[in-house]
Amino acid sequence: MRKNVLITGASGAIGSAVAVEFAKTGCNLFLVCNSRINQLDEFADKLSSGYDIEVFTSSVDFCDTAKAKEDLEDFLGETAIDILINNAGVSYVGLFQDMNAASWNNIVNINLNSVYATSSTVVPRMLKKQSGKIINVSSVWGNVGASCEVAYSATKGGINAFTKALAKELAISGISVNAISPGLVDTPMNSHLTDDEMNELFEQIPIGRAASPVEIAKCIVKLSEMPNYVTGQILTADGGWT
Repeated sequence: MRKNVLITGASGAIGSAVAVEFAKTGCNLFLVCNSRINQLDEFADKLSSGYDIEVFTSSVDFCDTAKAKEDLEDFLGETAIDILINNAGVSYVGLFQDMNAASWNNIVNINLNSVYATSSTVVPRMLKKQSGKIINVSSVWGNVGASCEVAYSATKGGINAFTKALAKELAISGISVNAISPGLVDTPMNSHLTDDEMNELFEQIPIGRAASPVEIAKCIVKLSEMPNYVTGQILTADGGWT
């Protein structure tokens, strides 16, 4: 029987790469984005025809956590989800003292509260089957923090703690909860960096480059294939940076 995979942030660079990698394994996909639903629908059509799988899409605004949970419930209906990939995320670069409450709440809602909305929707379905995999996309800044990215670091640190805590709660029920903590990845989220700034970062990374979204996606698929005894872990994929 084919597995069902729910992926948030599916229209982004990492999310779309994750979708492709799971499509290659024959999984049915439930893809969620915020605003680029037309783009996601086109992408879903290509995956469906190219890999002979079922692909469903939905636009969910995680800025309203309660509404997002309702929309997810409607989207999934009675479908059982085998693997949940919490990938939705945005960044904020700037001095903490210049950040207003609206910007703070926006990043917390999208990066952290989205994980609550999806997990609280999916976990009851997994409990019925006594099986499931939850993989949260964190960041090295969730491990060590980053200057001028205080809010982003806080949300990713929250995801790390959420991962470890929920893993302990669900382990006895056959559900594993892990996270991946990428370093520098070649995505539009880093488009604010100049070439010189990127090269300076490359000099700090032992492998000498950014990761590709596909590399991170392959790590996520591998995590989903690990035995359930591997749970509560934060896999750092940063080229030896931190």
